[in-house]
Amino acid sequence: MAGQDLIIPTNMYTVQPGDSLYSISQMSLISIEKIRLFNGLHSDVLMVGMSLYLPPRTKYSAENFSYLTPSTPERNTRLVQSFAPINTFLGIFEYHVLEDGSLSTLDDQQIIQTARENSVAPLAVITNLTSTGFDPELTQQVLGSPEIRNRVINNIYLLVKNKNYAGVNIDFEQVPEELRDLYTGFLHALRAILKPEGYYTSVAVPPKTSDNIPWLRGYDYGGIGASVDFVFLMAYDFHEASSPPGPVAPITEVRKTIEYALHHMNRNKIILGVPRYGYDWTMDNGNAVSARAVSVAEAVENAMTYQVPISYSTEYQQPFYQYWDSNGQRHIVWYEDSRARAEKLELVVEYRLKGAGAWQLGLLFVQSAVLVEEFFNTKKVL
Repeated sequence: MAGQDLIIPTNMYTVQPGDSLYSISQMSLISIEKIRLFNGLHSDVLMVGMSLYLPPRTKYSAENFSYLTPSTPERNTRLVQSFAPINTFLGIFEYHVLEDGSLSTLDDQQIIQTARENSVAPLAVITNLTSTGFDPELTQQVLGSPEIRNRVINNIYLLVKNKNYAGVNIDFEQVPEELRDLYTGFLHALRAILKPEGYYTSVAVPPKTSDNIPWLRGYDYGGIGASVDFVFLMAYDFHEASSPPGPVAPITEVRKTIEYALHHMNRNKIILGVPRYGYDWTMDNGNAVSARAVSVAEAVENAMTYQVPISYSTEYQQPFYQYWDSNGQRHIVWYEDSRARAEKLELVVEYRLKGAGAWQLGLLFVQSAVLVEEFFNTKKVL
């Protein structure tokens, strides 16, 4: 399909008409200087048909984290074993905090055991999700009561200890501004009970680029960074199902988010969260009337089904296309691909972050694992 991205595993490249050192450097993610050095080039002049050696990257040492939702035992085992080499931590999604401070249940024993057998540290993901979505009122009820808050902390500790988790990942979303300090205090208190026994405390936070975004003021990056072992920075959904069409994780905003975070917390606490999906918006008279999430593989297959070319935004470093369905409705699709993923992994190296992480492994994106192995030596903590 025109515009489709391909990963070609080779260290040799034959110069094509129109190639330049710059274009080859962009395509191979190897600096012009390195290409010159390894090929003994004394100028930028290339001859069509010339063979160039593309040296392997120097791999960055990283601790990587991905989310996974338990499924059948067979699928759990397959996914954990497939992604174990490129993940340090696995966030098992998810437990709900309930109004009285108790936690919902989850059939997770098999996936915990499989993760540990494959040297991946399993983390229990705790959310403020209810049947209607992430719930600020539930967060207020839980954090606003010292008794309930302490009960939640104790129940998380017992969960981690009794189920042989390596730690916890807190994913409270839509935290209101008035709970900012209470939320940071909750994370601090939780770590205080988990850390002495060697358990990890981590947290997922929405992407902030400034302090002037009202709905994100509940997240004190500085306080949170000081209160946990690491932060999963959800650098995606800049456009999502309820917004107009646009790039899900534009490199411009991802970079701003990283730079904002680095002003408030240590770089070795930041795991850059990246998506394994995109959105397909249905349009009517120029307006989005609905949208659905699609995996990377589904987005590409859809373009092939409708035989439409895939475009690529160099400004946002994300692919997009449009098509008309069988009912004559126009659709716009933005998603992540290997080019977009490589640019984000490059940011991890450039800013010397702790690592990269993904939402979520059940969404098919075959090239992603290849790129992670190309960029990183993944550390293990088990």
